[in-house]
Amino acid sequence: MKNNLIEQDSKQAWLRLIIIFTMSVIGTAGMWSVVIIMPNIQNEFELDRAASTYPYVATMFGYGIGNVIIGRMLDKIGIRKPIIFALILLVSSYLFSVLATNVFWLSIIQFFLGFSAAAFFGPMMADISKFFYQRKGLAVSLVASGQHLCGAVWPFLIKDFLIDGQWKSAHFFIAIVCSICIPILFFFLGEKKPKSKENIQNFDVEKNVNSTLKLSISNKQTQILLMFAGVLCCVAMSVPQVHIVPLCIDYGYGLTIGTEILSFMLFAAVISRILFGFLSDKIGPIQTLILGSSLQALSLSMFLPFSSQLSLYIVAIFFGLSQGGIVPIYTVIISKFLPTNEVAERVGLLIFATIIGMSVGGWLSGEIFDYTNSYKLAFLNGIFWNIINVSIMIYLYLVYKNSKRIND
Repeated sequence: MKNNLIEQDSKQAWLRLIIIFTMSVIGTAGMWSVVIIMPNIQNEFELDRAASTYPYVATMFGYGIGNVIIGRMLDKIGIRKPIIFALILLVSSYLFSVLATNVFWLSIIQFFLGFSAAAFFGPMMADISKFFYQRKGLAVSLVASGQHLCGAVWPFLIKDFLIDGQWKSAHFFIAIVCSICIPILFFFLGEKKPKSKENIQNFDVEKNVNSTLKLSISNKQTQILLMFAGVLCCVAMSVPQVHIVPLCIDYGYGLTIGTEILSFMLFAAVISRILFGFLSDKIGPIQTLILGSSLQALSLSMFLPFSSQLSLYIVAIFFGLSQGGIVPIYTVIISKFLPTNEVAERVGLLIFATIIGMSVGGWLSGEIFDYTNSYKLAFLNGIFWNIINVSIMIYLYLVYKNSKRIND
């Protein structure tokens, strides 16, 4: 039993983080491949812009539900069986997707692909949060950055397939990589449990921003507020993340440039997640979330006046730097303010809420484009909902300050 314990913030905890991070880079590939194959799908199945987002929407809903169900499984039975189940379903979904003959069947398959890919995001963040105390924000953000690094790396790996319209070959290639690499990584990960630091009492708990604190509102109210804010935040976030490639094609820059701009955006998001993790450990997760959400609104507004190729690279990078660290910080807030033995399930519910936002936002932006033949109104719509998200987080910060004053 002793060999199954890992002390918080230890070298073994950091090794576990590296393994989980790498699994995330590989396991969440389908979350981004479905974005960059949208032009291929639109051409192959002769769809309008909104209909071409159906596989993406299905993937996101599967991803959201998977985070809840697999997160609950992780809380109840540990990490081993959920990951094995998810891997089998993930590889099978990639392989079955190459047989799809219309957008309806592709969307159904993509739902299961998203469901299984969820095992390598929310549940992984919940797992690693238990193995860190002093560096909880950084650890969670590093794991979460694996998903964005995935989105930055995989477009380069599969873009040659997509230039020729061979998106099915791209999915077959991803299936092979997942089936080989993830089992090897999981063998070294193992089923471990955290052990509290023996000198934890020496920390100044009152000054440590990662110390737990009971808010003056109920756990249910806290969860609902975070989920609602997450929906609104991700409606805004989805506009460039889902539509940057079609936007670049509309401007005449082509699929290759659109894919490169998406990759640059996601590389910037990786940096953002690491920086936000450091910042969360310094000033607190709620304050960090308010800052990130405010910067996201600003970066969205910058897409309105700029349309040159160079300006799109710059604005996309700024957008990635502003929003990349937002979603992981929600996880840190849950870990800080809500019961530890419910973290994975509650993170799953939160991720589900953000996925609803991404799904609805991605689809709605396509509908707005089909109606107006422009993305300008879609960006304005995103900015509006983002402002409400910031307002909710400011309210939660005021609740936090009041709770801290009462506890003091």
